[in-house]
Amino acid sequence: MLEIFERLALAAGREVMRVFHAGCAVDRKSDASPVTEADRESEKIILAGLRAAFPDIPCVAEEEAAAGIMPGELGETFFLVDPLDGTKEFVNRRTDFTVNIALVRHGVPEVGVVFAPCSGRFFSGRPGRAEALEVDDDYRIVSRRLISVRTAATPLAVVASRSHNTPETEAYIRELGAAEIVSVGSSLKFCLLANAEADVYPRFGRTMEWDTAAGDAVLRAPRGPTRPQYGKPGTYGKRNQADDADFANPHFIASGKAATRGRIDC
Repeated sequence: MLEIFERLALAAGREVMRVFHAGCAVDRKSDASPVTEADRESEKIILAGLRAAFPDIPCVAEEEAAAGIMPGELGETFFLVDPLDGTKEFVNRRTDFTVNIALVRHGVPEVGVVFAPCSGRFFSGRPGRAEALEVDDDYRIVSRRLISVRTAATPLAVVASRSHNTPETEAYIRELGAAEIVSVGSSLKFCLLANAEADVYPRFGRTMEWDTAAGDAVLRAPRGPTRPQYGKPGTYGKRNQADDADFANPHFIASGKAATRGRIDC
């Protein structure tokens, strides 16, 4: 399954970069968020591949969901797809947008890949193993290495959303004391934690499950660090929520080893 994820992410990433270089119109969805040809074409590639290889596993994908296309029943196992996470970064010609594919089993993202086609950064995770992959100019994987989170650095390196920062996030960072702030878009924030490049990722703003599942799977591979602001590790497949939309996440804080104090540990 992971091999198929990797192949589909590379194919989708190639198409995303074709559109990136050619340029495209920017449309708006009903929630006013941007969507482009790159989002749509990437999703077509990924969903066609997943449905051909795993016809019995339901797929939840961002653009289909926006169009009202949703599986009737998810069951215990399903895919979450974000064909272009960081569309705002893509539109603004920044480099840290990603292609995300994840398998969720029993509410937990178990297998996932995150590919940033502009920078060539590629991460994958499955239970017990997370890797950074090196990709050549022909979108072929040429090497891979194991990665793991680190013991907290001094000062802490905090990854924050470039496009979705909030006063709550800024207040939490102040609580941590002296901290190096790394601003980066999309699900690469999880991967920077997993690759020992950062220590804490607080998110006190809106995210959807397809935004986080693949990066969460990479970070959870050797351990289970992603938690809501208060309580138990976050679960996936949330529907019929009383106070939010289907598949909407609560606020959360993700961390590496011994990286934070206070609310992350509640």
